[in-house]
Amino acid sequence: MKLQRFALVLAGAGLLAATAASGPAFGATQSGPAPASGPPCGNQLVWPTAKGTVESAEVIPAKPPRALRYEPFKFFATRSMATWYVAQNSAGTRVYAYGLFLQGSNLYRHTTVIPNDGSAPRPTAAKVGSGWGTFKAIATSNHSVGAPNHAYLYGLNANGRLYRYAKSGAGYKALGSFGGYASFKAMTVISETQTYDTLLMTTKAGALYTVHLPITAKTTPVVKLIRKTGWAAYESLVVEGCNFGGSLVVGIDHDTDSGYQYAFGHAKGTATAITAYGKIPVVFNGISHAAQTSHYVPLEGE
Repeated sequence: MKLQRFALVLAGAGLLAATAASGPAFGATQSGPAPASGPPCGNQLVWPTAKGTVESAEVIPAKPPRALRYEPFKFFATRSMATWYVAQNSAGTRVYAYGLFLQGSNLYRHTTVIPNDGSAPRPTAAKVGSGWGTFKAIATSNHSVGAPNHAYLYGLNANGRLYRYAKSGAGYKALGSFGGYASFKAMTVISETQTYDTLLMTTKAGALYTVHLPITAKTTPVVKLIRKTGWAAYESLVVEGCNFGGSLVVGIDHDTDSGYQYAFGHAKGTATAITAYGKIPVVFNGISHAAQTSHYVPLEGE
């Protein structure tokens, strides 16, 4: 596997020195124009396949988007997967990615070590919970810089409720649930701050919403419509924050294995600016799709 696959996210996390021997981030791939002034940013996607592997790609905004695929590596049978966060150990001697995934009715946390010799990543997994058989999708937030810190897990259940959990030791504790989400099908986190998280969610009918969730124990989500139609095809949403004050969003259609990239301005309901970059030249053959991003840089899309 090409170690260059991790170069962009490691640079953003301040970890590039650990893999300095890997060479340039994109090889022969041209970066294309960024959504605004400053260095180009991009989406980094990972997805589990039915073959028991994980595949990945870098996607750079352009019209049409440009992409670089990387060699797959062995992973675990997975039906839904949340964001991969790239971090390093306290000694600075090991780089790894971690995140959550669902296998059947069980919730697992994986830790995937990224060797500095260019060899394939080495994933391990530990079960952290059961009773997840009725959950359709999961998403995670991770605000690790600046107090108060939090790491929340969101689960969209077939019963029409959105559940929230807080990391507690090696597992998660329930923080309650919210009703009214039976019509929603895809979700991811677009913002994670000291005081709130924001989910980006689509409905079966094709509407696109943000769901603003303060981190207080008792809270009422603030749901804002962004677009009434146009998002029905997407079963996966992937978000990355960018230096233009907004986000890069990829919507993935599982029926056609196709992905489309968009630049979002700071989310503010129907006034949110959206630029469509078009179809990504990658076959997205995953069961679900997730972002690979930095553990140290929170999203600020809303």
